[in-house]
Amino acid sequence: MNQITAAQRVLFTVITILYWTSMYVYVPTLSPYLSDRGLSLPFIGIVLGSYGFVQMFVRFPLGILSDRFGKRKPFIVLGMLTAAISCLLFLIPGSWLWPLAGRLMAGVCASTWVAFTVLYASYFGAGQTGKAMGNISVMTVSGQMVGMLLSGWLTDGFSENAPFILGAVIAVIGLGLAFLIKEPQQKLRNQPGMSFAMIKNVVRTKTLLQVSLLSILAHGVLFITMFGFTPLKAEELGATGLNLTILVFAFMLPHAFASLVTARWFTPRFGNWGTIGAGFLLSTICTAAMVFGDSFGFLIFTQAINGFAQGLHMPLLLGLAIRDVALPGRATAMGLYQALYAIGMFSGPFLAGWLNESWGLNGGFLFGSLLGAAAFILVTVWARSERKSANRLQQSTAKEISG
Repeated sequence: MNQITAAQRVLFTVITILYWTSMYVYVPTLSPYLSDRGLSLPFIGIVLGSYGFVQMFVRFPLGILSDRFGKRKPFIVLGMLTAAISCLLFLIPGSWLWPLAGRLMAGVCASTWVAFTVLYASYFGAGQTGKAMGNISVMTVSGQMVGMLLSGWLTDGFSENAPFILGAVIAVIGLGLAFLIKEPQQKLRNQPGMSFAMIKNVVRTKTLLQVSLLSILAHGVLFITMFGFTPLKAEELGATGLNLTILVFAFMLPHAFASLVTARWFTPRFGNWGTIGAGFLLSTICTAAMVFGDSFGFLIFTQAINGFAQGLHMPLLLGLAIRDVALPGRATAMGLYQALYAIGMFSGPFLAGWLNESWGLNGGFLFGSLLGAAAFILVTVWARSERKSANRLQQSTAKEISG
């Protein structure tokens, strides 16, 4: 095992929850906040997408650096620092530049998630990656849910700036705690720094490339809907700050539940591809259904199912990204995976913003459903191909034994 104690795991859990809370405490009210400042739907799409745009370029190099130095903790400290700066930038009045800068800095903050995931995976044995990623997905969803539940209440009860102020305070607390983190140094001590040859081998890993493409599509759907334009849809239907809190709860609670039980309940019965495919199918149906919804109650229903669906495939994709990669290259693999899925975080809301300008919000949601359908088709094709390969191998082995 390693020298990491239960207290260190608890500390890591607290820091992770604070990390995501500080980044998501303003997300449900962000698009209405930007709209109230007079920004157009295409520009709101740019601001929302800039979060993923930065990550496309930062996450992979950051993962390589983390592997090269054999360190995760400095990047976690950096994450908490940039979370605080991001929230503070939103508080600067006047120019449209500051909200854009705040969201860009949030992208830098989110890029450090590479170090979080790889460090936590190192707390577990080699065969427990799925369990580790399931646990950390629950931490992620918990932090996001706490932040998003506070968002509408803070805006209604205090001011539109209150979520950003609280986000900065939470990030500073997390920054102080991050200095207390310990990492299992002995596992990396005798490993060479990442070479270009090793990087080349990592980026050629078949499973990593497959799940990265699926994750691009998954995050495109997510950042078009709940983390993008769904709050504006709710506002069009007459939602208040309290209603937004209910909407967030309806999405995040099933998301957290599914993330917690997927590795324990669903994958042993349906396998990785079966569970991932089911998640994408449900997500596609619910995103398409939003086009036809004309009541807040129906919107709540679609987001509850969508949240559960996201919880089915997100943790599995995360675990599969590093499953076939050796320990010294895992931050590099995770950096590549997260940099690639950031394409979806950027292009999803960016393209949906332009579609929304011409066709209304339903244009963006229809686009999101097409992304989900494309992912479901890919999963079906790859699962079938994998089954055929397994059958051929089985037949070949049987012939060798009988021969």
